[in-house]
Amino acid sequence: MKNCVEIRWHGRGGQGAKTAALLLADVAFKTGRYVQGFPEYGPERMGAPITAYNRISPQQIRVHSNIYEPDFVVVVDESLLGAIDVTEGLNPDGAILVNTSKPKEKIAQKLNGYKGAVYTIDARKVSVACLGKYFPNTPMLAGIVKVSGVMEWNDFITEMSASFKHKFASKPEVIEGNMKALEMAYNEVK
Repeated sequence: MKNCVEIRWHGRGGQGAKTAALLLADVAFKTGRYVQGFPEYGPERMGAPITAYNRISPQQIRVHSNIYEPDFVVVVDESLLGAIDVTEGLNPDGAILVNTSKPKEKIAQKLNGYKGAVYTIDARKVSVACLGKYFPNTPMLAGIVKVSGVMEWNDFITEMSASFKHKFASKPEVIEGNMKALEMAYNEVK
């Protein structure tokens, strides 16, 4: 489908990959795009591998299936690199974003010969610095927006702020921490 960006998320239950995919869809929708954001369910338990997907397009989306040839892949948990083929079907003109503190040269060795762009971000460092706890989904969300260019950064930040204000109306410290995490993550992508 022309101009449709497809993103596949790999994470573990409880890390927020599903939530990040749904947030990205919500924010993209609010900026006037057609969207899909959905998880693929398997055995739902904390720590089990999960997959989630996004389609974002300026035109109506008529495809209703999993994404088998994504433009971008987000790996929320680095340990999945040895467990599943996160690069399966990944467009070599796209990119992969991995949550890791390791240099991308080390990560590239675990990507089954993938020849496209490889980006990294230490979502743990960002999350702990901004939120005081490890919630990797917010930094990874900012990272994929930067890597994919799926929307303008200012539009993304504006809509995320509105979303956080709605979701965490009674917890302003959570809003502030998440907004700081988005900004820091954007600058930390390597």
